Amino acid sequence: MKKQKQSMPTHNNDKMYDCNPSTSQSKKTIKQRFLKLLPCCKPSAAPSIAQSNVEDDFELSTVCHRPESMDKLQEQTKFTKKELQVLYRGFKNECPSGVVNEENFKNIYSQFFPQGDSSMYAHFLFEAFDTNKNGSVSFEDFVFGLSIILRGTINDRLNWAFNLYDLNKDGCITKEEMLDIMKSIYDMMGKYTYPTMQDDAPRDHVESFFQKMDRNKDGVVTIEEFIESCKKDENIMQSMQLFDNVI
Repeated sequence: MKKQKQSMPTHNNDKMYDCNPSTSQSKKTIKQRFLKLLPCCKPSAAPSIAQSNVEDDFELSTVCHRPESMDKLQEQTKFTKKELQVLYRGFKNECPSGVVNEENFKNIYSQFFPQGDSSMYAHFLFEAFDTNKNGSVSFEDFVFGLSIILRGTINDRLNWAFNLYDLNKDGCITKEEMLDIMKSIYDMMGKYTYPTMQDDAPRDHVESFFQKMDRNKDGVVTIEEFIESCKKDENIMQSMQLFDNVI
């Protein structure tokens, strides 16, 4: 989708947002990978006439969610009307009813990471996009999150990322929450990406991050500590800038 980076964005041993330990990926490759994570960007062949009829019948028999006007969404996001139309066509193609539930979100995600298990990370990302907590992500939910991830200010993006890591939404990140996210990322990337990955790699990664972020050593990372630490990390800032004007 989260998000978008994402994406979310990427993770390595020194980067909050780099899933691949190699630093040789081009910006184009990273952007393409990020877009593939989003439901609207799943590649699909053009449907046949018969398939189209089936989809039309399905849509007519479903209580469809209709998004707000494109003009209103343009005012509320940082996308142009043309960009919103492109995003909506893709979202509607993937989700004819106008909303996507968690199960479908996971199925979409799994197709791009067949070498690993993306279900837990997709769950966390879905929770971040589902701002109304009603068990579904509408087109509005999708573009609002995407607008922050791709076009928001640094503070906007960091706040969104903090919300992703704050699993119980209590306003702070514990080491356990960060470890759950990190394990889900390693599981998603699979052994294909990490042929020599040790079982304790996610925990070592988290220990390193938490020491940097937990400034007052009280066992939790607040939004202030999170934003301050990320802004001081040149690698994180560079990673976030990869998604500028990605669409």
